[in-house]
Amino acid sequence: MKRILSCLCLMVMVAIAWAQPRAEYPRPQFERADWQNLNGQWTYHFDFVGSGLEKNYPESKGFDGKITVPFCPESKLSGVGYTDFINNIWYQRNISAPQAWQGKNIRLNFGAVYYNSAIYIDGKLAGRHFGGSSSFSIDVTKFLSDGKSHSLVVHAYSDTRTTKQPAGKQNVRLNQFECMYTRTTGIWQTVWMEPVAAEGLERAQVITDIDQKQIIIHPEFYSQSQGTLTVTLKDGKKVVASQNVKAQNASTVVLPVKSPKLWSPDSPFLYDLTYQVKNAQGEVIDEVSSYVGMRKIHVEGNKTYLNNEPFYQRLVLDQGFYPDGIWTAPSDEALKRDIELSKQAGFNGARLHQKVFEERFHYWADHLGYITWGEAPSWGMNTNDPEVARNFMTEWSEEIIRDRNHPSIVTWTPMNEEWWPDRVQYPRFVSDVYDLSKMLDPTRPVCDVSGGVHIKTDIWTTHSYEQDPAKLKELVFNGTRWFQTPNDYQGLYRTNVGFNRPTDNEKYDFPTYDAATMPYILDEFGGIKWVKGQDKETGNTNKSWGYGEPPHSLEEFYKRLEGQVDALMEISENVWGYCYTQLTDVEQEQNGIYFYDRSSKFDMARIHAIFSKKPAGSK
Repeated sequence: MKRILSCLCLMVMVAIAWAQPRAEYPRPQFERADWQNLNGQWTYHFDFVGSGLEKNYPESKGFDGKITVPFCPESKLSGVGYTDFINNIWYQRNISAPQAWQGKNIRLNFGAVYYNSAIYIDGKLAGRHFGGSSSFSIDVTKFLSDGKSHSLVVHAYSDTRTTKQPAGKQNVRLNQFECMYTRTTGIWQTVWMEPVAAEGLERAQVITDIDQKQIIIHPEFYSQSQGTLTVTLKDGKKVVASQNVKAQNASTVVLPVKSPKLWSPDSPFLYDLTYQVKNAQGEVIDEVSSYVGMRKIHVEGNKTYLNNEPFYQRLVLDQGFYPDGIWTAPSDEALKRDIELSKQAGFNGARLHQKVFEERFHYWADHLGYITWGEAPSWGMNTNDPEVARNFMTEWSEEIIRDRNHPSIVTWTPMNEEWWPDRVQYPRFVSDVYDLSKMLDPTRPVCDVSGGVHIKTDIWTTHSYEQDPAKLKELVFNGTRWFQTPNDYQGLYRTNVGFNRPTDNEKYDFPTYDAATMPYILDEFGGIKWVKGQDKETGNTNKSWGYGEPPHSLEEFYKRLEGQVDALMEISENVWGYCYTQLTDVEQEQNGIYFYDRSSKFDMARIHAIFSKKPAGSK
């Protein structure tokens, strides 16, 4: 009987999980116990000509179409699968606040909506958000405090062809080509509600200082009060440190950790962290569960250091696309599995490429010991346009604030491959983005433009898809002399490094740096195309895309791959890290270590042996 009941309970749990996709709490580093997941079936309507306001769509009680949130309408998992351009989409569902939430402020939270969004309740505007990759929250207390059912309508607008918005790898043509893929429009991350005290904790910046053996926390509150904030740090059930401070934004929490257990890929130890806000009477009015990994990442000379030891980054390019969910992982387990597959291949981290990953990915990276670079989907925007700069900086700041407490993130790289900028707006824009990133997070290095025209950066990066190992070594190794272009440009270049080599560089022979001033990382290389059955054909495939002439046999693939990695090992004193393109195939681009469905392509023991190589003296 017990076994039967156990099986029935399991079936019920599976049924609930199936009925509500992505049922896990979406903000794992700032978690409240009481919340309501709004994922599942909504109604929707495409508004191709943008007349929804004139047709009173904000007052809708339901549209004709049905869509599964949080999957975008382009995806199979949404139940829609419409892949043409969608400039406007409207969503609707009914919501209500439980009686138990009376007396609390009700926050309506969105993981991400691409690109701009307007939120209506019963036809009244509740809030707007600009930007398709950052999370946002709206106070909807005045709309829902009566406990009745109300109509929630979400309008999302996107036009990737305007060059006004960061689009990443979303295709600006109708059909996919080369390394451009299916678009994502509208809601693509979890939507949820939660009750929060008016004087509750809004956020907290956590800085780990391993040199002084302490954790420093800067809290921010929705409303300041005469109450207190108690922060408790635990190692399992053992209290390591605890401090009470005033519930004021000026308060600083300092937690001494006498014998800190450090976070690293080899030992991803995490402390539990609890925040309790108490009112003047000592009653707990808000409680948040979190965690923290004590670690330090910094650059010194031409190397990066993790916990004060030289750390060689063996990264893989991860674009975060899924065959059935596009930008949205089909499940929380799928996010975890991608990290496990990467580690199985021998990588110790990933450059998260042209996409802001959902926060659950960082949760798994923190727990599994996996370093990452955080990047915005900068492709598609005109970086010379001041309006674009204004839009991007707001969204980028929201992305840093959301993710800066995750120990697995070791570098911010806001943009990718900007090569043809002007000489006025672009340098100003990049410099401002660098400074903004440092103000919001002074603890991490910033790579301003991966593989592009560097203006202000802590790490020098270049991209080269030279397939011949000997030529790759020569191209990269010879690029050790630094030059600055004329004063009216203020951009920095290296010679002979592939994509970002200016043809007239030799004209400006006045070096301002030498090779020892910052780390040099080849953060895109490889991209060797391999298609199933390729060795039985001609080595060329018409329906797929990759870099260079593809190998004609598996053995040739292994030889080329190992040759490229060995070439980088031989010049590790000059090149301190790499990023291989890429973890999985993505649609027509078939140069992944795994197929698009995450099944194995190669002998993973052999692949692991290649990518686990590291220079002597590095961690």
